[in-house]
Amino acid sequence: MHELGIVVKVLEQVDAAAEENGAEKVLGVTMEVGEVSSIVPDLFTDAFDWAKKKTRYAQDAKLNMIIIEGRTYCQSCGETYRTTEYGRKCPHCGSFETYLLTGDQVIVKDISATFPEQEQTG
Repeated sequence: MHELGIVVKVLEQVDAAAEENGAEKVLGVTMEVGEVSSIVPDLFTDAFDWAKKKTRYAQDAKLNMIIIEGRTYCQSCGETYRTTEYGRKCPHCGSFETYLLTGDQVIVKDISATFPEQEQTG
């Protein structure tokens, strides 16, 4: 399960960002995960829930995953299409002169956290 290795790296980055920004606690992590990224969402979520317990800031964090559709562009006809339905072969013209536009990313999009109350100056 490679998801665990990715989750560990993500949580290291989350903890580092929390520390750098003076956060008290990470409340949530929003990730963009491409549907052709080789990430299995349920396994990723399970790994996240297990690994977050070993972090400094994200022990109670909720994971929000936004699944990004795989889209492929055909250089021969200029059309785009859904990657998971057709693969590399363009359904419009039959060409294999194609490349993936979206859907392979694994990105930390947002981290929500609490911060210490700042002193009020009066």
